[in-house]
Amino acid sequence: MSETAVLAAPNDKPLTKNEQLKLAIPTLAGNLAATLNDPAAACFSTDDEQFLKFHGIYQQDDRDQRKIAKHYMWMIRGRIPGGVLSSSGYLVYDALATKYGNQTLRLTSRQSIQFHGVVKTGLGPLMRELNLAMMDTLAACGDVNRNVMAPVIPARSTAHRTLLADAKRVSEALLPQTKAYHSIWVEGVQLNLEDPANRDFVDPLYGKQYLPRKFKVAFALGPVNDVDLFANCLGFIGVEAGGDILGYNLTAGGGLGRSHGNAATYPRLADVIGFVTPEQLVPAARAVLTIHRDFGDRTDRKHARLKYILEERGAAWFRAELESRLGFALADAKPYAFTQQGDNFGWGDAADGSKYLGLYVESGRVKDLPNYRLKTALVAIAQQFGPEFRITPSQNLLLANVRPADAAAITALLTEHGIPVDRQTSALRRNSMSCPSMPTCGLGLAESERYLPKLMGELEGVLGEIGLSEQEIIIRMTGCPNGCARPYMAEIGFVGKGPGRYQLYLGGNESCTRLNRLYKDVVKEPEVVNELRPLLQRFQAERLGPERFGDWVERVLWKEQPATN
Repeated sequence: MSETAVLAAPNDKPLTKNEQLKLAIPTLAGNLAATLNDPAAACFSTDDEQFLKFHGIYQQDDRDQRKIAKHYMWMIRGRIPGGVLSSSGYLVYDALATKYGNQTLRLTSRQSIQFHGVVKTGLGPLMRELNLAMMDTLAACGDVNRNVMAPVIPARSTAHRTLLADAKRVSEALLPQTKAYHSIWVEGVQLNLEDPANRDFVDPLYGKQYLPRKFKVAFALGPVNDVDLFANCLGFIGVEAGGDILGYNLTAGGGLGRSHGNAATYPRLADVIGFVTPEQLVPAARAVLTIHRDFGDRTDRKHARLKYILEERGAAWFRAELESRLGFALADAKPYAFTQQGDNFGWGDAADGSKYLGLYVESGRVKDLPNYRLKTALVAIAQQFGPEFRITPSQNLLLANVRPADAAAITALLTEHGIPVDRQTSALRRNSMSCPSMPTCGLGLAESERYLPKLMGELEGVLGEIGLSEQEIIIRMTGCPNGCARPYMAEIGFVGKGPGRYQLYLGGNESCTRLNRLYKDVVKEPEVVNELRPLLQRFQAERLGPERFGDWVERVLWKEQPATN
């Protein structure tokens, strides 16, 4: 089957509204430029909201203000392969957030940066200035490949540099080719939708309908699984030989999003399919994407992820289909091992003699507070010392390629701005993560970013009481079941079910290679700590040696209590 083939939906099921929109305007232009240039238009139409996503933009409103009126604003997400930015690139992001956004930058769980609180008059200028700085937001959202993830730790060998370069290669190879993006956001021109070249446009890779849903790719290099590789549609596990990358074990079919009350939706870990060489990497990535494109469900968006194809057709079928499209047989997967996840904090030494600094960023929100001026400090560091900025998969920040002679001055600058370098936060918080949710995300059912810090303080108190103040526990929270902060991989996961109400998941592991399970379907916010306290007390009394909380849950708790999900 060719790269541009797209299978139609079964005759007895209609295409979803999104599929009809893509077929009608395959350039993804919609009427975006016309609305953008119309000062009388307060927002984009419902149809154009869907096209905006392909351009890396979400139309939102401040839900705290809904009783008064809808206050529209836009969230813009950058495409930053592997989460790596130069100092000059970071300064552009900061300046745009200051000029057009809400004075903060939000580091994401896919190693990107989001602008929040952008009003309509600032949307066009922000996008144009970002693109003129040779950065973009193309395909950061929508039914296409999203930001490609990769480990951020500075190179300990050539393998790390190769892996990051390969992640960038795959990101470029999976970009859609519509000219609407440049026309709208750089030139400010509305495409003529009646022009046959636009009306009949077919993307060379995505076809006329693009993908049934989003597509996510990640790279990892053991023993650290900081990207939660098995939660991705497509994964590449680096296999080292002689200090460089021999090739990659290819995984497929991971994904975490689900819907409350719909048992047909569920988190799933990816299957290991086979091994590809560096030369086979890009063809394999494109071929996997086309399998999703051609076999994904275009009649039900809740059933439109690659994971359901793998679950229903099986890994053997998938491998055969992939080999058929590639025209060669895959080698079997090579041995690999993941033993941990998480970020490095404080100063460290890279193999090339440079230094790096890991910085904890609570919930990924870069901002200034009266006694903690992180946003200002990072701008000063970028201007004075020029390190590389690397966004971690856990929403933290790593400054790389630092000259050893500059380390003391950077430490002093951070200290001056209220930011510690040593013991930056508690063992519990450094493994936490949340999504933004309220008040801007339209899908949010419960608080996340605004609630998690308070909850962490309460749980720190409990752990201190029982003698576990230095215990690491991976805790993640999302305001809805879509799982942007990957709660289903956590040792303790919270999933919003309604205002002040959460599902409680338990039992993930340190390497994030095991899904947790639903422990309680509804826990109200005031009850959360009391629900966890007896479990943490039992963990302290019953753990075996250095056993982690998630492993104790798997070994003890699940033998006592049948799974709820």
